[in-house]
Parts: sequence; C-alpha cells; structure tokens
Amino acid sequence: MELSCKSEYAILALLELATHYQNGEPLQIRQIAAQQNIPDRYLEQLLATMRRGGLVKSQRGSKGGYLLAREPWKITIFEILACVEGLETRTCEEEAQPTTVDSAIVEEIWQEVRQAANSILQKYSLADVCEQRDARKQLDIMYYI
Repeated sequence: MELSCKSEYAILALLELATHYQNGEPLQIRQIAAQQNIPDRYLEQLLATMRRGGLVKSQRGSKGGYLLAREPWKITIFEILACVEGLETRTCEEEAQPTTVDSAIVEEIWQEVRQAANSILQKYSLADVCEQRDARKQLDIMYYI
C-alpha cells in the first residue's frame, strides 16, 4: 500500500488551507500551488473534487479562493483519501465469495489490514498533522541554533 501522488497533493493542499484557517481568508489556487509545490492545473482538479466531497468550499470574486468547509480538527486523513481516491466497494460476487480456503484466508488478512489502516487514518485530523509539522519545525530550528 502506497500513498498516491494525488492523495499526497490533496493532503498538502488541505494542510495549507488549515494553516490559514484562523484568518478566514480564502487562498487562491496559485498561492496553495506555490507554497506546496503542486502543479496549478492538477490542484484545480483536486480542489474541485474536494469541493464536491464537502471538504472545501470556494468563494468567487477578486478576493475569492478556497477555504476549508469545516474546522481542521473535524477533517480526518481518512476522509481526504476517501474523497480523492473513492472508497473501495466490492460489486463482483466472485470477489465477495472466495473460491478456496487459501483465498478466504488471504481475504480475511487483507480485510484486517484495511481495517487497521482505516483506523489509523481516522485517528489523525488535519489539525493533528499541522501540530506535528509545527513541532518538527521547532525541533529543526533548535537544531540549527
């Protein structure tokens, strides 16, 4: 299991919005893209997806841009990944019914892995990630003094 570039960019973009959440001013795509080193066009598509998913809201006008739709502590990493990547759903009857004992065991293990990963992703909010980032920046500053 790896974090896709799409998911990483989505998390980084939302972290930038979370950083500026308190001032209540929207950020423009070019500001977020420049700060987080994300291609503008790609970010535009990601933000549109996250707007439809209820994670961000957009504001039109000369001072328009994007804002978090909710407080940073109410948005989990799991929600972001679910919005951007979509939740895994099983529609194939054959996948739902393993054909051998071996495949049933593998499916059970994989289900346990998904549950553990989802549990961890639901545990962390954008605010938690911001706090960890700020703490690490403080450590870096102290290291260089």
